[in-house]
Amino acid sequence: MDRMQRNKVGSSHGFFAALDQSGGSTPKALADYGIAEDRYHDDAEMFDLVHAMRTRVMTCPAFDGTRVLGAILFEQTMERNVQGLPTARYLWEEKQVVPFLKVDKGLADEDNHVQLMKPIDTLDDLLSRAVAQRIFGTKMRSVIKDADPAGIDAVADQQFDYGARIAAAGLVPILEPEVSIHSPHKQEAEILLRDALRSRLDADDDTTLMLKLTIPSQPDLYADLATHPRVLRVLALSGGYSRDRACAELAKNPSMIASFSRALLEGLSDKQNDDEFNTTLDSSIAQIFTASLHQGSQSAE
Repeated sequence: MDRMQRNKVGSSHGFFAALDQSGGSTPKALADYGIAEDRYHDDAEMFDLVHAMRTRVMTCPAFDGTRVLGAILFEQTMERNVQGLPTARYLWEEKQVVPFLKVDKGLADEDNHVQLMKPIDTLDDLLSRAVAQRIFGTKMRSVIKDADPAGIDAVADQQFDYGARIAAAGLVPILEPEVSIHSPHKQEAEILLRDALRSRLDADDDTTLMLKLTIPSQPDLYADLATHPRVLRVLALSGGYSRDRACAELAKNPSMIASFSRALLEGLSDKQNDDEFNTTLDSSIAQIFTASLHQGSQSAE
């Protein structure tokens, strides 16, 4: 584990940029950016366009380690270059932004009011390539749709099982058991999730991990998770909220910092010139940074 990167992630003010839309979510991300599906004819062209969008974000003068602590990448983004450097190297060497990699393969069908992750059959190979590419950590997402104890336990078990394998490879896993903002019993589901996570964190294990969680209905519900000795940081996902709403809700939770995707890119357009694009992204970064600024960070070990 890179000590300088760990210190930055664990101790600095700022937030994470989630630039990890995969094949299923890329068309929506491109549409939001102003690129309709008639602009590309196959997956190769689609991924070229989304990489160009991400490159524009990462090379923007406003996007650097003074406010953006980490960036979560899609596998194809990791394997591509930005300004002649592999993406992860570009982020750290040129921007001082710590690179992470999304490793899940999408969601399984709903059972017990949750969607577990599909089996990550290629995990060992993916982790080996991530280490070679100088990736610091990983992220993997499952979804909780209602307050079902059996389902939430299954989500927590799966997240921690994969997390242990990732940590054994020398990377820091971000566990992302998202509670849907549309859950009919959102607060009850979040309390069950908090308790499930805490019980597993208290197990006899010293691996370091991070958590990425839905902004809770009960302010600062996850404060005790954020101070757990195994937890490097607790991140907040925007979960479909607008940037204004996500930032307002985040500000009620001083134990969390943002890890936003759609909310970060909101307002950006393929049709903007560089000045318009850079000004819009700078404003977005400033708003999310401010909403995350209240957070108390862990001191480096």
